[in-house]
Amino acid sequence: MKKQLKCYIYTRVSTSMQVEGYSLDAQKDKLKKYADYQEMVIAGEYSDEGKSGKSVEGRPEFQQMLQDIESGKDNVDFVLVFKLSRFGRNAADVLSSLQRMQDFGVNLICVEDGIDSSKDAGKLMISVLSAVAEIERENILVQTMEGRRQKAREGKWNGGFAPYGYKLVEGELQIAEDEAPIIRLIYDKFVNTTMGIGAIAVFLNQNGYRKKIRQNNTMETFSSSFIKGVLDNPIYCGKLAFGRRKNEKIAGTRNEYHVVKQDSYLISDGIHDEIISEEVWNQAQKKRQETGVGNEKVHSLEHEHILSGIVKCPICGSGMYGNVNRKKRKDGTLYKDYFYYACKHRTFIDGHHCTYKKQWNEDKVNDAVAEIIGKLVNNPKFENEIRTKIGNSLDTKDLEKEHTNLKEQLKQLQGAKNKLASHMDHLSVSDKHYDKKYQDMQERMDGLYDEMDAMEISIEEVENRLFNIKQQKISGDNVYQFLLYFDKLYDKMTDGEKKEFVKSFVEEVHLYEKEQEDGRFLKHIKFKFPVFFNGTETQELDWDNESTVETVIMMTYCGNSKK
Repeated sequence: MKKQLKCYIYTRVSTSMQVEGYSLDAQKDKLKKYADYQEMVIAGEYSDEGKSGKSVEGRPEFQQMLQDIESGKDNVDFVLVFKLSRFGRNAADVLSSLQRMQDFGVNLICVEDGIDSSKDAGKLMISVLSAVAEIERENILVQTMEGRRQKAREGKWNGGFAPYGYKLVEGELQIAEDEAPIIRLIYDKFVNTTMGIGAIAVFLNQNGYRKKIRQNNTMETFSSSFIKGVLDNPIYCGKLAFGRRKNEKIAGTRNEYHVVKQDSYLISDGIHDEIISEEVWNQAQKKRQETGVGNEKVHSLEHEHILSGIVKCPICGSGMYGNVNRKKRKDGTLYKDYFYYACKHRTFIDGHHCTYKKQWNEDKVNDAVAEIIGKLVNNPKFENEIRTKIGNSLDTKDLEKEHTNLKEQLKQLQGAKNKLASHMDHLSVSDKHYDKKYQDMQERMDGLYDEMDAMEISIEEVENRLFNIKQQKISGDNVYQFLLYFDKLYDKMTDGEKKEFVKSFVEEVHLYEKEQEDGRFLKHIKFKFPVFFNGTETQELDWDNESTVETVIMMTYCGNSKK
């Protein structure tokens, strides 16, 4: 008696938008009719919905079917699929999966294609068809990328969101006059001042500048990553960059890719108007290269300018920064370093020249500030006030909700990208509009990648804000804990540790233009956290304020004239 053959049927669609004739129901109907005609018993049905055929790893039902074959669960003879493309699109995966099946005596039948791997020519046909399909897809991708490259050579925008500072009008870039001033300001601050990327972000945020909310930009505030992106994008000087990022295969994998920034790429003249001149762009790039690597410190390795930037100039109000006067012997060997604070605007920086020439001895200023902190913490009521600050709850609900929403939007974009990839897989090479459809889809894919990049930047900005808030809370608690033991610990700290502590506690130190007759030279101190002083809670001590001057002088400066 003839043995009755047993089979599994496997169906797959890449997207919920099922093409007529390829839907799960349509595939199952065809396969069941074929099995019935061939008098096969269907021992199991496996179906992956919304799964791409690029890789078997992403198809759980397919994987389960292979495991059931290897375990001999139903002792089947065949796997029926509607078309070879339903079994897999990657030639290596198709042949590897088929080999796994055949090792256990199971063959593949592609009903619509008329292919049976148990026949002599069947496996050869499967090898040829799957390889050809993969090569065709790769060729189309190459052609599409070359078309985009040519478009870039012609100075035309290649799709996706317009960079901040521009808007898209009928597919071409035009300057967005409500956004461009920020771009000009960023370049001006970077090129014409001592500000770095982080300092520019802080400057913009602290001076009331806000980004315009866009679909690909949901944050009003400025981050260092945004500033860096602006400074590194030649679009603003009228150029177009193509190929700055490339989707490269991850070594050791078959179908996994990641985006890699390229060291060299095409830059061409754009047909759009520039926001900043090419001269300014070149100046910015020169500074980016110069400031990309820090200078190695070779002298006074343990010394740090503890109040650098915190001490403010009495004339212009800008930060005073630590400098060194290095004395040498006649033979050129180092004798001694003298450290001092001086206004950074003594030379022409930031568009103005400060007339304040005095240089303050660092030890003198550092010791005076440390003495004030010591006097504050020795106040008998200070410890009780400080302990109430430690461990207070932190409310970040709004930011965390925003973070969740952004992550969900990114997930939706990734889903849309995956669906679009599935559509591209599903295109029939026999369609007379195949090339145009594939190119349209590729341009949409590039747009989705741009949206995902923008969304990832927004997520990074929110995560940075959350991190900073939580770090401020942690640092605040640590600072308060440290303040309780200030007298015992401060003198034992290195300069670097002192600098970190003072930065976390003191926001600004203002000086008189010159030392007063009674020896005073500190005019105003602003703390980052409230301190208990003179019966009240305050964040500032001002020696020009009549209500505090007498007490503060008695508390801190009776002995300062000796310094």
